[in-house]
Amino acid sequence: MKKILNNLEEIIAGIFICITVSSVILNVMLRTFGGSPISSAEEIATTSFIWSIYIGGAACFKKKMHIGVDMLVQLLPKKMQKIFMVLVNIFVTVLTGVLFYLSIIFTKYSVSKPTSVLGISSAYVNSALIVGFGLILFHSIGFTIKAIRDINKEGDK
Repeated sequence: MKKILNNLEEIIAGIFICITVSSVILNVMLRTFGGSPISSAEEIATTSFIWSIYIGGAACFKKKMHIGVDMLVQLLPKKMQKIFMVLVNIFVTVLTGVLFYLSIIFTKYSVSKPTSVLGISSAYVNSALIVGFGLILFHSIGFTIKAIRDINKEGDK
């Protein structure tokens, strides 16, 4: 159970990418062999892809798979490296907090706007931003707390 919870973002993102690929393949096959594609397949694929991107982005952030250039940071003494990491984590937390807040506002304004084919609220699509940035914010707060604790650890001088 713990392994599933540790990989929950990856599992959810994988499910959404499977829905994306399946709906595109099914629609191509129906168009090629049946002559009539599913009209909503493109919108389902797009929505699923958006969800996979934001949840997958949170999964990558959680596993620290994002790109970082730390050549200059490596030249600093260990204590300064730790302080720099705290500052970077605080910056990322604040930035992600702002993006999380803005995604809530954006989704709130999209509630009454229906999607073009399915006619469902665009908030279902846009709420991927809230979930994605919310997960990144959650993980960045944890990284910031860990970085602050690492400053006070003994043995690194």
